[in-house]
Amino acid sequence: MTASQQTPVPRADGDTTTTAQDAAEREVRAAVEAGLPSAIADLSQLVRIPSVSWSAFDPANVRRSAEAVAGLLADTGMFESIEVKQAPIGEGDTLGQPAVLATRAARNGRPTVLLYAHHDVQPEGDEANWETPPFEPTVRGDRLYGRGAADDKAGVMSHVATVRALKDVFGDDLDLGLAVFIEGEEEFGSRSFANFLEQNKEALAADVIIVADSDNVDVNTPALTVSLRGNVTFKLTVSTLEHASHSGMYGGAAPDAMLATVKLLATLHDDDGSVTVDGLTSYDAAAEPPAFDEEELAHDAAFLPGVTSIGKGPILSRMWSQPTITVTGIDAPSVANASNTLLPSVSVRISSRVAPGQPAREAYEALERHLRAHAPFGAHLAIEDVDLGDPFLVDTAGWAATEAKRAMTDAWGKEAVETGIGGSIPFIADLVRDFPQAQILVTGVEDPDTRAHSPNESLHLGVFKRAVLAEALLLARLNARTGS
Repeated sequence: MTASQQTPVPRADGDTTTTAQDAAEREVRAAVEAGLPSAIADLSQLVRIPSVSWSAFDPANVRRSAEAVAGLLADTGMFESIEVKQAPIGEGDTLGQPAVLATRAARNGRPTVLLYAHHDVQPEGDEANWETPPFEPTVRGDRLYGRGAADDKAGVMSHVATVRALKDVFGDDLDLGLAVFIEGEEEFGSRSFANFLEQNKEALAADVIIVADSDNVDVNTPALTVSLRGNVTFKLTVSTLEHASHSGMYGGAAPDAMLATVKLLATLHDDDGSVTVDGLTSYDAAAEPPAFDEEELAHDAAFLPGVTSIGKGPILSRMWSQPTITVTGIDAPSVANASNTLLPSVSVRISSRVAPGQPAREAYEALERHLRAHAPFGAHLAIEDVDLGDPFLVDTAGWAATEAKRAMTDAWGKEAVETGIGGSIPFIADLVRDFPQAQILVTGVEDPDTRAHSPNESLHLGVFKRAVLAEALLLARLNARTGS
């Protein structure tokens, strides 16, 4: 007997008007609980696949990961079509990494929901910094450790576990339309994403898009992400000499590239660490961000003793609504290989987070103007490998956001909070462009101790359970909704 065929049953408070929807939601809770061990086991199997999408790593692992995800979706028996697909990068012939696309059509006027996550992961970095092997999932306490255990294979499995619960409760009576898009190169810039959308636009069209790749306030408080900063990254090379020269013979008169680079980078911030680039704007949020003190920041960001925060204004405003500039890499001789020479060139990787409301292209142009205007000693600048991603603001007035927050509150037992995220998910701008009528919900399975992208990445298993339950309750409710 499916949930839609069940007769009403009394609630604990004696109310005998309970509907079939109430009964279905109780069954959803039971199905999620029963399916949790299998979901964690399948997540562990995915973590064992080192699906690093960066060009220097073996693409066969990303293919293997995509096929494993396709198999999990096929095993639900809920989809009419499941494919592992690739799209070209830009206008060339090079294909992006394999993605998974699964679809089932809506029936009886029900809406369609697109579920997004990504199965590729960041490199593990120095394995010596891991307490357990990065691709050997390990449970310690209430956390599952491993690269991708949270970001974002837990997002993948939250969708799979939700579909399994819907199958258990509704079976063939599910009328909700579903499209599942599991990307394979989010960690490498989603370079074929726009083409993938264009090639599969009809299959991906939806009334609601759930992006499971974000954070929660803590392990007990759910969050709907309503703003994301954009990003501008590029390689900057500063050159002052045609070749290296003896630092003793010419030092003090000839400008070496390291000195020029240090002086140039120093112009990007003032003494308290605030960005000083004209043309980089902040987002003027309508409401003051929640309280967040220096002690919480120091704990979550792992400050060393005595280190203080940078910037101006409320801490969460600095992290959600203001631009940042970070030097994330530098090419120069190592200390071990340093010789007494003046360097002719130095290259750095610049990563700037762009405040919501400002186009990434505009932010990049402001950065380029600043750098060229402040180059010391007549240094020559070269900028290449530019990557842009626009920021995102959610329209929280839509019915989907209201339903999502209600489902989160019911699943977690604590009221959902609207939050901003300092990080970037640039492809959301592509979703907004291609599906302007869709309501986009950014959710996730991470918490402040997840350490995504870092050694000892982990998933809190209680957060995972509650995230699956929230999504399952939301989709069960949308299955009862008619009209887009």
